Amino acid sequence: MDLNDLNIFQTVAAHGSVSKAAAELSYVQSNVTARIKLLEKELQTPLFYRHKRGMILNAEGKRLLQYTKSILSQFEEMKHAFQSTSTPSGVLEIGIVETVVALPSILHAYYSHYPDVELSLKAGVTEHLVQEVAEMRLDGAFVTGPVKHPLIEQFDVFQEKLVLVSQGDDFSVEDITTRPLLLYKKGCGYRERLETWLKMEGIIPKQIMEFGTFETIVGSVAAGIGMTVFPESSISGLRAQGHVHCHALPEPYNEVTTVFIRRKEAYVTSTLQSFIDEIIAQIQA
Repeated sequence: MDLNDLNIFQTVAAHGSVSKAAAELSYVQSNVTARIKLLEKELQTPLFYRHKRGMILNAEGKRLLQYTKSILSQFEEMKHAFQSTSTPSGVLEIGIVETVVALPSILHAYYSHYPDVELSLKAGVTEHLVQEVAEMRLDGAFVTGPVKHPLIEQFDVFQEKLVLVSQGDDFSVEDITTRPLLLYKKGCGYRERLETWLKMEGIIPKQIMEFGTFETIVGSVAAGIGMTVFPESSISGLRAQGHVHCHALPEPYNEVTTVFIRRKEAYVTSTLQSFIDEIIAQIQA
């Protein structure tokens, strides 16, 4: 058993499929199958329930996955520690929710100061990005806060107002029961705020349509397909042009905080520390 075996096992567990894991890892399928069988032989126990549509972890597989995540995370931390230099360089992997309007100014300032750093940005919803940071697949992320996770450290970046967004300027709460809501998939912090408010008010939406990008949602709202919820600043341009209109959400559901997160107790490279310092400098400017 080696680290590569554990990485293969974790990838198969994540996809529930040998073929999908092989595609992600750029391995031939037979090699992935063989490594899983050797791992099961070495541990003297099956790790998956196998069926026609794929594979599902059994109890022993779930137990091994916990150890695997811990081992691979510590290995990544060790690599970061030894690769770190006093001068920020290399690749910095940062997650973002798509509507962080202050991000361009932060990135511009950081690139100006540290041209040797290659920033890799990964867009996603808050819930997924938090898990990626906790498992050290990302160095850090901008997400909707506050975040409650035992492995996550966070600090506030800025606060914004959440608003309901529609094509027309006439709006009543009853519209939510007659028109579709266009939202990001589950795990989005904005969607969670809206759904909490609707639940408290006893409002049942007519329909929820899930989309994967900010542009698609806003374009669909502007076309009159339905309504959405976004930070007010992220749609200010379209609002000024008259393509969409904003409607207030009641307190406390209308306030959203963007936070930057990193894994607690993980080694902070000079590259990551310089990025955090730049965020703080931008906040205080």
